[in-house]
Amino acid sequence: MTFEGKTALVTGGSKGIGRAVVEQLAARGAAVVFTYRQDKAAADEVAATNPGTTAVRADQESLDSLDAAFDAVRGGLDILVNNVGLVTAAPIAELTPPDFDRVFAVNTKFPLFAIQRAAPLLRDGGRIVNISTLNTLYPAAGLALYCAGKAALEQITVVAAKELGPRGITVNTVSPGATDTDTLRAANPPAALEAAAGMTALGRLGRPDDVAAVVTFLASDEGRWITGQNVRATGGLSV
Repeated sequence: MTFEGKTALVTGGSKGIGRAVVEQLAARGAAVVFTYRQDKAAADEVAATNPGTTAVRADQESLDSLDAAFDAVRGGLDILVNNVGLVTAAPIAELTPPDFDRVFAVNTKFPLFAIQRAAPLLRDGGRIVNISTLNTLYPAAGLALYCAGKAALEQITVVAAKELGPRGITVNTVSPGATDTDTLRAANPPAALEAAAGMTALGRLGRPDDVAAVVTFLASDEGRWITGQNVRATGGLSV
């Protein structure tokens, strides 16, 4: 798979799965613009170690950040990866309207309007990949907002696939399972991580590059006949 001459925009590309996506696209020749929110040092490291990549600060809680992200790809776009996700873990009894607004702004609203902004910039045959979660299939207590926001994004994906299909643009969801990131380790004790690995058919936690490889395939020409789908990249956690 080669992305020579292609331009990609990846949200949340300084860490975890997003960083692995940036690295894999850049390694195959794409010019990659990626966003970050706070950790400028991590973003600068990604840009410094991956030629052809550019870091842009953007906060997905505000649609004002769309300008910063898309100004860098005004010359045309081939790939959009909506990667950023926000988890607020709390029982329904404790949720507040600001919690709702924040989670849905990041997980649903910003990706929707990123797709809207990307559509006129995307060249025919372009690719959109939205990152969701296995939790929309297996919801957990305390994750009402996260599951609902990502489920909404999955439905947006299907509608966008129908609307953009006549231009040869594919739109897909990738839903990771338990993936070994700083976020996962911060939210779970070692015993829970060990249990998750044991429940997975392949016997281990996923790695960011495992999920990024699926995204890269869908973004490539080889993925041209797949659209409107939700690819559960879980290592067999959901079989």
